[in-house]
Amino acid sequence: MPTLATPLPIAAGSDRIKGCCQPVARPLPAERVERLTAIHRALADPMRIQLVHILKEAAQPVCVCDFAAALPLSQPTISHHLAKLRDAGIVVSHRRGIWAFYELDPGMTAATRQAVDLVL
Repeated sequence: MPTLATPLPIAAGSDRIKGCCQPVARPLPAERVERLTAIHRALADPMRIQLVHILKEAAQPVCVCDFAAALPLSQPTISHHLAKLRDAGIVVSHRRGIWAFYELDPGMTAATRQAVDLVL
């Protein structure tokens, strides 16, 4: 029996992956899998969920100092979490003087938006 790590053979002259009962969906392209994985990894941390929640409720961009006042974390730790969210395409930042202000990325992909919408 093949495992998930074992590629399934393709039937000769067909697009169908061999199986025993019924055809199944073709695997997602690797690029899409990597993108979805990055989104969900970024959101798989309780503190990042808190940050996204705060940003969803904010009427304007939030200063990193305001996150530090609202959460039991140091500013460097909050900045680390925000960088993970930025790398995943969930937030964007803007500098004003010495402070960084964050907001949800208005250009996030539909898949990212769906994941963020689950944060209530």
